[in-house]
Amino acid sequence: MFIQSHTPFADFTHQTDRHDKSKAPLKDKTVLVCGGDQDDCRQVAESYGFTSVVTTADIITSTPTLWPFTSPQSYTSYARPLPQPIYNPSSTSPTHLTISSVFVFADPRDWALDIQIITDVLLSRGGVVGTTRSRSLARQENPAPLVPLYFSNPDLQWASQYHLPRLGQGGFKAAFMGVWEAIHREIPLEEKTIGKPSRETFEFAEKRLREHRQKLLGTHKGAALGLRKVYMVGDNPLSDIQGGNDYSSPFGSVWDTILVRTGVYNDSQVPPHKPKVTVDGVWDAVKWALLREGWPTDEIEKILSVDDT
Repeated sequence: MFIQSHTPFADFTHQTDRHDKSKAPLKDKTVLVCGGDQDDCRQVAESYGFTSVVTTADIITSTPTLWPFTSPQSYTSYARPLPQPIYNPSSTSPTHLTISSVFVFADPRDWALDIQIITDVLLSRGGVVGTTRSRSLARQENPAPLVPLYFSNPDLQWASQYHLPRLGQGGFKAAFMGVWEAIHREIPLEEKTIGKPSRETFEFAEKRLREHRQKLLGTHKGAALGLRKVYMVGDNPLSDIQGGNDYSSPFGSVWDTILVRTGVYNDSQVPPHKPKVTVDGVWDAVKWALLREGWPTDEIEKILSVDDT
């Protein structure tokens, strides 16, 4: 079982937009998906059940003047035609591209392009790309709601092959929010971030763990005992450890956190959120957890042994 930061977005397909009078589920509406390499995140979103997914590559190739500082030719190999054209004052089309929600699945590769397009969508009239709301609406007591914006990962930094941490999706969000605050601070922003350390992500993961455990155990007597203990292993105190420490399971399971030194964290820092234990790497974390659960040392060594040949 493999859960990524954006995997909980799969549960959004059956949600309805509270601003949409039709109450159609999001899976049947057009959504904008940002981030990732080429078309990867669109394909993931479609695998989750979204049926009409648009990317910033689709938009810039259809309307190159929208952002003149990038080459549309860079995106033509994987961009798709838009389901409806973008609005412009001379358009004669009866319908135009309308975005119901914006999802940032992974780290965007072209921050400037994505910030511009997300801003355009959020400032549009009812999600119709190419339109803009009157600023006077923002001064009303109940301004028209914006298109919802969802981020999948708040991490400012992550560990790569470079020897220093690199900016992550949290960095992109900070850049976007900085632009929004500088230009449109009077307009309320409907934004939500899932991913660690949010409760939604940990609850989603626990539900998947429980389902997976039930499939593995089947009718075995242990299945009736429920999921008693979960060990949260991570390298980032601000997401992995904070999320595991703060999570209170609605099912009664106990979560212990294990911090590893093989990523963002190193011993020169004092972790802002204290784990149950700090170890060198993932194998050490697994070994520590198994020992805590009463496994014999020789059995653990067999499980963790690696054939170097």
